Amino acid sequence: MQLQPVDRVDHIGAEDFQQRYYLPLKPVVITKMAKDWPALTKWNWDYFKEIVGSKRVGLYNNIKSDAFTPINTADDYKTFGEYVDMVSKGPAAWRIFLFNIFDHAPQLTEDFTWPDHLMKGFVKKYPMLFVGGATSITHMHFDIDMSHILHTQFTGRKRVLLFPFEEQHKLYRKPFEVLSLADFSNYYKNGNPDYTQFPALKLAKGYEVILNHGDTLFMPAGYWHHMEYLDSGFAMSLRALQASISGKLRGAWNLIGMRNIDTLMKRTAPKWWYAYKKTSLLKAAEKELEASDVRY
Repeated sequence: MQLQPVDRVDHIGAEDFQQRYYLPLKPVVITKMAKDWPALTKWNWDYFKEIVGSKRVGLYNNIKSDAFTPINTADDYKTFGEYVDMVSKGPAAWRIFLFNIFDHAPQLTEDFTWPDHLMKGFVKKYPMLFVGGATSITHMHFDIDMSHILHTQFTGRKRVLLFPFEEQHKLYRKPFEVLSLADFSNYYKNGNPDYTQFPALKLAKGYEVILNHGDTLFMPAGYWHHMEYLDSGFAMSLRALQASISGKLRGAWNLIGMRNIDTLMKRTAPKWWYAYKKTSLLKAAEKELEASDVRY
């Protein structure tokens, strides 16, 4: 993989943000965008446990989903309070995915400000909290609705690997899915990812960054991302629909068409469907290698 650091700025004006990052679809970390939010100091494990500790939440482990598992199927369930107790004791490779804490505690929306000055189209009904124990992993994927994301890290640190959508075939994207076939777990250590099995990964051009408390990462629409929790922590994502009609339609197709086709085929012909998709993605990756004039 060919990686470069993500730009960091303390603050950024609307025009500068639009010209340098939003329009070119380039990620950036805004380190002080959230500095005046009450959430930055108010939100912590004890506070969340107090207000939503009794709520039952789905938990996800680090095992990549197989060809026959419906997407976003939880691996276990606990109350939020039980989960907090577990991750507070030390490394726990479990995360909470797409938990809309604001449905249960709407007062939390008063603890942050929507950054409408940077971009329009925020889906204000659905801010999302993402929670993970130290060593937990969110595997390489892109968001199915193709929204722009502002992802603010609160407690803990997180390592993030990012690629533009166009790198999809070098990343071995599964057809009709938002996931990569390759495993990027602990990619910064020897042996990962597996370039022998997935040689086109060496061509993939992307970014990496470590998010600290208070950092806000702008992830442009369609960006692939892989996240590893260095500490137990949580982050909030604010989503904004793309301004263009084509961008909105692509997100709608993914949600309504692509996902339903994949679900139907997994139910009716799972082995054939898996074989078809694997053959297709390997052919697409081979074309990337042929076009690069590089052999590994």
